[in-house]
Amino acid sequence: MAEFLEERLPVDVRMGASYADEFNVEITHTNGGSEYRRLVHQYPVRHFTIHYTLTTADLWSRIIALYHRAYGMLAGFRVKVKDDFSTNANTAAPTALDQPLLRLSAGVYQLQKQYGAGATPLGIGLPVRTLFKPVAGTVKVAIGAMEILNTPVVNWTVSTTTGQVAFAANKSRSITAITKAAAAVATVGSHTFLVGESVYFSGVAGMTQINGLRGQITAIGGTTITVAINSTAFSTWTSGGTVQTQPQAAEALTAGCEFDIPCRFNSRIDVQHVALNVREAGDIDIVELLNP
Repeated sequence: MAEFLEERLPVDVRMGASYADEFNVEITHTNGGSEYRRLVHQYPVRHFTIHYTLTTADLWSRIIALYHRAYGMLAGFRVKVKDDFSTNANTAAPTALDQPLLRLSAGVYQLQKQYGAGATPLGIGLPVRTLFKPVAGTVKVAIGAMEILNTPVVNWTVSTTTGQVAFAANKSRSITAITKAAAAVATVGSHTFLVGESVYFSGVAGMTQINGLRGQITAIGGTTITVAINSTAFSTWTSGGTVQTQPQAAEALTAGCEFDIPCRFNSRIDVQHVALNVREAGDIDIVELLNP
């Protein structure tokens, strides 16, 4: 991993910025005029050209200073794109259902954003941007269609430097009874479940309608948990079953957030004298880092 500065390129003073996404496609031409194209990876790489016209003091304290802290092209930094900073319609408030989470390992997932939705994609799927730099306090997570909140207990955490979401350690108990009620009560023996956690039901006989469902724990007893699942119309429980807190293979995980794009300078900064106390830094090239 290269050096990275967890600071954002000043966007409030940016003028004349342009950007474009580029895909790494290898193209080979044959003697007969045919083309053979190979997609190296499915990640778009964003290139920026940015222009600043500022007073001397502002240019040096805000732009040139960042350039020096980054040692030019060496270190990365964050860039907020004003028309693509959210997982929800690019600029709308994020929701927990915006984008699929990528599973990295048991209980650990990566934030990402897909591009190109709206029509049938190629067989290889949609292009995807890995979101390494979510904005603190904006991340929302759901399992299935159920948002998993971090109150009154912390169910998951997110790293704002890697974009990885980590769920709390799995809690699992065998079921010895389930009631038919507006809020099902499951008998699970001595346990450490807490109000605010959610549990996934599987392997239940009789009350099979509850299998594959997840519900939030609303009350606990010494050997029971009350879950926000209406089991009134379900069949009667007969035997077996397990409840678990961590996401299961059959469950779809989604998330949403605001995000910055990790970038580095891809050119030197040439400063031009415009007026006595005004300087212009034009055509600064910045490129996205796919593995910051």
